[in-house]
Amino acid sequence: MDLIKTLRDRFVDNLSRHPDITWHVVEERLRKAPDKLEILRKMEETGGEPDVIGVDAERGEIVFCDCSAESPTGRRSLCYDRAALEARKKNKPVGNVLDLVASMGVELLTETQYRELQKLGEFDLKTSSWIVTPVAIRKRGGALFCDRRYDHVFTYHNGAESYYAARGFRCRLIV
Repeated sequence: MDLIKTLRDRFVDNLSRHPDITWHVVEERLRKAPDKLEILRKMEETGGEPDVIGVDAERGEIVFCDCSAESPTGRRSLCYDRAALEARKKNKPVGNVLDLVASMGVELLTETQYRELQKLGEFDLKTSSWIVTPVAIRKRGGALFCDRRYDHVFTYHNGAESYYAARGFRCRLIV
């Protein structure tokens, strides 16, 4: 698969997500950053369908985010973090979100970033996605996730050790 072509086609098909950015600028950045292109490949291979969603205001860099309609299929059925995984005595999932985020070299979406993504389209109508959880909530055993139902974005909590076939995570990458 030619990842650059896939990303270009998705970019062109979804111009409303990035009205102030040209593909030429994006491709130039990608060609200068093969390590970032490899991370985008991981995002693509796990079902994220990464696309440009804007420019980071502080750094002036291009922001890619998972734009698959539902939570990426290759990143579901995971508990929140390693502590949650180790706390499970039975029916452990295959892994956890925070370790996979670190191994992929991406950033897990915050609640604010998740809500901003939802302004660009309708995502997670049937699934949900783990998001960055504040330390105070995590210390009490919980973790946060979001979804979109009834044309509204909801933020919920669950035990960090929980995992579901319909819950994964979305991430972003700065290039």
